[in-house]
Amino acid sequence: MNRIIVRLTCAALIAATTGACAPLLVGVVVAGTALVATDRRTTGSQVDDQTIQLRVANELSAALGKLPVHINVNSFDRKVLLTGEVPDEATKARAGAIATASQNVRAVVNELAILPPSSVSDRTGDTALATKVRAAFVNTREIAFNSVEIVTERGIVYLLGLVTEHEGQIVALVASKVSGVKQVVKVFDYASKEEIDRRRATTATGATPTAPAAAPAATPAAK
Repeated sequence: MNRIIVRLTCAALIAATTGACAPLLVGVVVAGTALVATDRRTTGSQVDDQTIQLRVANELSAALGKLPVHINVNSFDRKVLLTGEVPDEATKARAGAIATASQNVRAVVNELAILPPSSVSDRTGDTALATKVRAAFVNTREIAFNSVEIVTERGIVYLLGLVTEHEGQIVALVASKVSGVKQVVKVFDYASKEEIDRRRATTATGATPTAPAAAPAATPAAK
């Protein structure tokens, strides 16, 4: 089945602690791994990201729905991460262009692989792996584990969130040591501790801060 999938962080599901995915066409939305209670974005920014995810997924579905594709759409501070599988480079480029042109998107990280769509068992394994990674973060004192959003694809762990350089290194290292993780890709936005503290204060007032820009980086899993 060809699927364009959207993962959301939903305020109505604050108590949820596991991520999952569902076909957009059946209208199911699920909680991601970054909870509203510890999210470093404002509530308004989180709603913006939910809207972007739905819009981009719909646009991709309309354009690519007849092709053998499996695409996950995630957004953090209006930066869109595309993961999954597409049949060729042209389709990958087209998906990236569609996401880039979508309203209110500030950046796109196109991690689509040129492969046949993953199987249900592969996706089930990725869900289980995400749970293991999340569990590994629980005792990490440098950063609240729910401040980071986790996306898994074919054993690759993608990490999203607003972090300091030190926090990003710690989180990536913890994830890389989890059994079954093949690679860790950091899709973080980086800021100083002072800037993050200011954003937390802004979050408390309900204002919308300006999101910092950042490029993704890959960290191989530890042996």
